[in-house]
Amino acid sequence: MKHSKLLVAAVALLAVVGLWELGHGAWIHAKAWLAQLLLQRAWERTLRGEADAKPWPWADTWPVARLRVPAHGVDLIVLSGVSGRTLAFGPGHAPDSALPGMPGTEIVTGHRDTHFRFLERVRRGDEIVVEAPGRPIVRFRVQELKVVDSRYAVIRTERRVAALVLMTCYPFDAIVPGGPLRYVVTTLAVTDGSTDEARASARR
Repeated sequence: MKHSKLLVAAVALLAVVGLWELGHGAWIHAKAWLAQLLLQRAWERTLRGEADAKPWPWADTWPVARLRVPAHGVDLIVLSGVSGRTLAFGPGHAPDSALPGMPGTEIVTGHRDTHFRFLERVRRGDEIVVEAPGRPIVRFRVQELKVVDSRYAVIRTERRVAALVLMTCYPFDAIVPGGPLRYVVTTLAVTDGSTDEARASARR
């Protein structure tokens, strides 16, 4: 009888833990989805000229760009900053990198299990479209896909042309979050007059 009670208690405990884990995972995805709705509204206010339009009153971040990847049905609002709080709600723009759509290398990071999960499906030649307030829309073409060790890797930066680097943790199916590996997608702006020059510059 005692053994039976212990078995029932163990099964009940495992069930509770399992439900908690499922609920926690579902909450992460639900929060990310809801945040994108609020961010879309903040983005619309940004396009109307509002500076640092916060998606909710206590937010410490705001939209700086819209990122679309047509081949994969991706449409995301990029936030200012890369803190843990920011990345919980959307991809973040590294403040020390180039401004969206401007000459130089813009770096955007996101979580591998939510907003940047699609990077696993991205291929060379895919188009990425970036829209920033008050600037022309810039189209980027994926040039390179690689895994790097964040402890030693140095991201190569461009100065004369617009480049975009998307980065997330790796591997995509890792059970434990964190780790030193990063998946890096490097792209260059596609322009009529400087495409060949940009590609040549990227190879140097």
